[in-house]
Amino acid sequence: MQKIQLYIEGQRVSMFEDESVTITQSIQNIKDISKVFTDFTQTFSLPADSVNNKIFNHYENNSIVGGFDGRKKKSANIELNGLPFKDGKIKLEGVGLKNNKAHTYKITFFGSTVELKDLLGDDNLSALANGLSAYNKTYSPTDIKSSLQLDPTTNDVITPLISHTRRLFYDSSDGQHGNTGDGNLFYTNEDNHNHGVLWSDLKYAIRLDVIIKAIETTYGIVFSDDFFTNTNEPYYNLFLWLHRKKGDVESPSGLNESIVDGWSYEVDDDTVTKISNTSLTVNGNPLKYKAHSLTFYTSSSEDYIVSLLKDGLEVYNSGTTSGNLAIGDNDFDLERGNYTTYISSSASITFSRIDWFVVYRPDNSQELYEKTYSSGTYVHTNNFVFDITQQIPEIKVIDFITGVFKTFNLTAFVDKNTKEIVVKTLDSFYADGNSFEITKYVVPSVSSVDSALPFRQINLKHKSTKTFLAAIHNQLFGKQWATIEYKNGEKLDGGIYNVETCFSHLKYERLYNVNDDTATTIQYGYFVDDNQESFYSEPLLFYPVKQTNGTAINFRTSEISYSSVTNYNVPSNSLSLSSSISKANINFFNELNEYQTVLPNDFTDTLFEVYYKNYIAGVFNESNRITKLTAYLPLKIMLNFTLADRFEINGKSYKINSIKTNLKSGKSDLELLNDI
Repeated sequence: MQKIQLYIEGQRVSMFEDESVTITQSIQNIKDISKVFTDFTQTFSLPADSVNNKIFNHYENNSIVGGFDGRKKKSANIELNGLPFKDGKIKLEGVGLKNNKAHTYKITFFGSTVELKDLLGDDNLSALANGLSAYNKTYSPTDIKSSLQLDPTTNDVITPLISHTRRLFYDSSDGQHGNTGDGNLFYTNEDNHNHGVLWSDLKYAIRLDVIIKAIETTYGIVFSDDFFTNTNEPYYNLFLWLHRKKGDVESPSGLNESIVDGWSYEVDDDTVTKISNTSLTVNGNPLKYKAHSLTFYTSSSEDYIVSLLKDGLEVYNSGTTSGNLAIGDNDFDLERGNYTTYISSSASITFSRIDWFVVYRPDNSQELYEKTYSSGTYVHTNNFVFDITQQIPEIKVIDFITGVFKTFNLTAFVDKNTKEIVVKTLDSFYADGNSFEITKYVVPSVSSVDSALPFRQINLKHKSTKTFLAAIHNQLFGKQWATIEYKNGEKLDGGIYNVETCFSHLKYERLYNVNDDTATTIQYGYFVDDNQESFYSEPLLFYPVKQTNGTAINFRTSEISYSSVTNYNVPSNSLSLSSSISKANINFFNELNEYQTVLPNDFTDTLFEVYYKNYIAGVFNESNRITKLTAYLPLKIMLNFTLADRFEINGKSYKINSIKTNLKSGKSDLELLNDI
């Protein structure tokens, strides 16, 4: 028998002598391959003695103010025989009563990976102002044109040739390029040929890695660089199109809008408030804030509007005002979260300073905590600022991260030494595993061998292929664009399992000259629905590829002004436009490349081939089985094995599908997969 010890936020907890604690561990379960799992226990009970009553603050008594908050998980760790076993979180599920008095506290333990979901909560990508505001750009003809020509290998915000409304084409025929306002990209320096791509047809895009870094900055977490690294080009070269609404770019207020910055990073008490360049972070108990205000000082008489956002959602709007403005207790509640401030005006306005003021009392017996954060001089300029957080697709951060994980079949766990979140492809995760010989610990009389395949088919796809060309592909071929329906070439029994990302997936179009059918170097995206109407759908990831000295395109900076552009970023589903440079792409199925459009299709490094095939082909392998058995693993194995490791039994090697262990008895129920 082993001695179990639980600590909650560093405090040792009393435990029943005969209480069983059973923990289940799985990193990728064959029955649900799209999820990243974490360790968890079945609910177990703790005695309501004086030690635990102090920790849980007599949770059954709801009249106690400021006691234990059962709505949130608390940090915890488990020791076995005095040795570290697992770090994670506990959740208080409830209190068992006897004679109307607390008798037991019912809790569940979760592994550390669950912390990511707790930290991110229901925040949208718009909550990432701390990490993204530095990338804001002016939205103007000059800046859009300049960013269209930037090198995406060295710039994090660029303009891709993706049209949100107008269809583009290329026709050099006489009489066919004089139609003012149409999308003919053919360039001529003759007068009255105001056609082509209008600057406002285009929107910016930002590097995916910048968003990952912004998540780290905003939530104080660290991802490992096993996958999220600039040397991993299939990941690092991906960009997210900044498309928040269908059609033209607009500021939410309809006026030129800017985010207030200029505060110097400062942390006086990390449990109460801290200030960064663009936002106030509130961490304290909302009941203990005694006063708060946000004050604007200006001698200008120009009208302006103030919008205050908490975690990307508006909590206060001043309406049109002028002169000094003070907002505070009666205007908005101060709750936990990140507060950012926006000013909208059609005029340029100088504010001598903008002050946050906070009053907090930790306990009635303690002194008031008072702090003023001043921005110093702030100038709102009469430019249309393309604010990344207001133009980024509206999706929860946790759903976005999950979509990236599903795209590349990533798995994650928390390194118990560095506390960083280790992110790896499933193949590289298993490649780092060791082997443990456990034959002598297995109970020979308790085992079974079952079929490992619960499905007849696995579909891997992106969520939306509803844009014009992708929708036509779906209709013509009776199959969703870039989707793979894997069944190993066999007719098998079982259901259909879908692995679906949260992203849109465009089919791009390489343009040919309508006049003579010659190929141009132009490829563009047409983000409209199958009726060719402006469209909003799921977020779009793509690879921008810079064309240098390419076919000249007619770029319009106004309805009547235009110029030739020969360097521009074309969108692509493949990392390169040439398979001799790279075969990597973000299709699940090996589709004919839009730029090459000829057979053989050599862009063979699809998401399925590179990131999913090894695991799924093993699952479908005729010889694969799930072996279920019971073992009593010694502490030297319990404390050291990881889910990347293999168990050796009678000369055969097995991967761990799941392991369910009674920590007191050491009894483990194992589900193992043949190591094919």
